[in-house]
Amino acid sequence: MERLDKILASQGVGTRSEVRKMIWAGRVTVDGEICRSIDRRLEPSEHEIAVGGDPVCYRKYLYIMMNKPDGAVSASNDSHVQTVVDLLPPSLRRKGLFPVGRLDKDTTGLLIITDDGAFAHSVTSPGKKVFKTYRATLDGALTEEDIKYLSDGAVIDGGEQCLPAQVAVLDAENFVYEIKIREGKYHQIKRMAQSVGHRVIALERTAVGALRLDSALERGEARELTERERTLPLTN
Repeated sequence: MERLDKILASQGVGTRSEVRKMIWAGRVTVDGEICRSIDRRLEPSEHEIAVGGDPVCYRKYLYIMMNKPDGAVSASNDSHVQTVVDLLPPSLRRKGLFPVGRLDKDTTGLLIITDDGAFAHSVTSPGKKVFKTYRATLDGALTEEDIKYLSDGAVIDGGEQCLPAQVAVLDAENFVYEIKIREGKYHQIKRMAQSVGHRVIALERTAVGALRLDSALERGEARELTERERTLPLTN
């Protein structure tokens, strides 16, 4: 059971103070009847709540897929630069949202945003070893020896040992590769490329576990995960 004002604020209807004003003004109904009690406690999934006649579709947690653009920071807020949460449309904004893991500022592609900490942990915990799939464009071709070295587990600058990666050629002429890794070391793909004498020109994450980036999403666009997508296995 939760307070009515807290329920509405959690769904992005407004701030707690804005929501209270709506309730006092008689704009909020519960099961079709005006409710002016901000501290009324109820189970939101068992009642029909509306504001100004518009029903509030209660969701305890939000699960969002974004096609992250170049230049946006993987953070909830930043006073100096635009964050991925800043890019969300008003219909998907609410307090407590954060990106699941991080993508570098210049890396694009699949980013999950949620307010469910347990779900985020299941994706990012090192012990889960969830594969993240990237499309990497390099400044030159990888040799068979390079691919074997990365596949066996590269040692990157500073002596850090990486877990074995999966590397496949997507476009040999343009030096495009699919690289799958099960960890998230700082700038890992870029440092792996450096370990075999190459530089990453462009990097896009295309999948997290079995969840693949929706090709219909333009850069910077976002949508809620479907129920099927949210329950996809985290192993490929």
